[in-house]
Amino acid sequence: MFELLLVSELALIAIILVWAFEFVNGFHDSANSIATIVATRVLTPVKAVAFAATLNFCGILIGVEVARTIMQGIIDSELIDSLEIPFLPLILCAILGAIIWDLITWWFGIPTSSSHALIGGLLGAGGAAAGVGVVVWSGTLKTGAFIIISPIAGLIIGFLVVAVVINLMRKKKRTMANKWFRKLQLVSSGFYSLTHGANDAQKGVGILMMILLADGVITQTQFDGFSVWGTPWVAITCYSFIALGTFFGGWRIVKTLAARITKLEPYQGFSAETGAASILAATAFLGIPVSTTHTISGSIMGVGAARRLSAVRWGVGRRIIFAWIVTIPAAATISGLLFLSYLHFFA
Repeated sequence: MFELLLVSELALIAIILVWAFEFVNGFHDSANSIATIVATRVLTPVKAVAFAATLNFCGILIGVEVARTIMQGIIDSELIDSLEIPFLPLILCAILGAIIWDLITWWFGIPTSSSHALIGGLLGAGGAAAGVGVVVWSGTLKTGAFIIISPIAGLIIGFLVVAVVINLMRKKKRTMANKWFRKLQLVSSGFYSLTHGANDAQKGVGILMMILLADGVITQTQFDGFSVWGTPWVAITCYSFIALGTFFGGWRIVKTLAARITKLEPYQGFSAETGAASILAATAFLGIPVSTTHTISGSIMGVGAARRLSAVRWGVGRRIIFAWIVTIPAAATISGLLFLSYLHFFA
C-alpha cells in the first residue's frame, strides 16, 4: 500500500473510480455468475451471490495476462505521453464513460459487457486525444474479434456439453438426473465464478497500473514486469471490489439471463456454466479480455437450442446481441465527449 500514499489527488480520484468501476462490473455482471443456479433453484439468490463473490475473489490466483493486454494492448500510452496529453484525465474520462454505459444498460436490464465498455472508454478518450494513431491495433482487433468468437464459441460448446450430458443420462429418470446435476451445478457455477473474477478483475488491475505509471509512482521497469505480488494491493483491492459488487448483485439482469432467454433445468445450467467457464479459463490464460456476459449468454442459448430451437427466445437474444454491438462505440462516444469537454473547460 506504500505506493498509494504517494499518489497525487487526481490519481487518487482515478483509483477510486477504478474501484467504483470494478464494483459496478461485479454488480452488473453478477447475473453471469449466478443466473443459472438461481434459475434452476439450486441456491437461493442470497446464497448464490455470496458463493459467487467468494470465488470471484479467488480468481486473483489465475495469472495477469489480461491485465497486461489492458496495460499495453489497447492504446499507446507512450504516444500520449510524447504528445504531452494529460493522461490521468484521459483515464478518468475512459472509466466514467464505461461506468455510465454500464449503468444505462443495467437500468434497462440488458446484459452487456463491462469489459468492452472499459475498452470502448479507453479508445474513445484516447481517440479524442490523439486520433486513431493512438490505437494498438493488434490488441484491439484481437479483442474485437472475440466479440463475435466468444458468444459463438459459448453457444457451440454449451450445445455440445448438453448433448453429451443428454446422451449419458438418456437411460436415467429426469428427476434423478436433475438431482445429481443440482449438486454438480455448484462445481460448474464455482468454476465459472472463479474464471469470471480472473478475467474481469484483471481489467481494473491493468488500469490501476497505468495510473501509477502516469503519476510517476512506479517506474517503467515495474510496469513492464508487473505481477500480482509485485504490488499486491492493486490486485487485492480490484478483486475485493468486484466481489462486493457481485454480492450486492444486479437483479434486473439476473431476470433476463435466468428466465427470459430460455427455461433451464439443472443439467442445462451445469452445461451452460461448464461451457462458458472453459472459454473464460482459456482466454484468461491467453490474455484475451473477452466478455463474460457474451460468453455465458451464448452458452445459455446453445443449451436451450439443444432441446429445440423454439426453446430459445430469439427475440430477447437479438436485443442482447444489438447491445453487444453498440457497447464499444457507445462507451467510446461517451468517454470521447467527456475528454473533449475536459480539454475545452479545464486544459
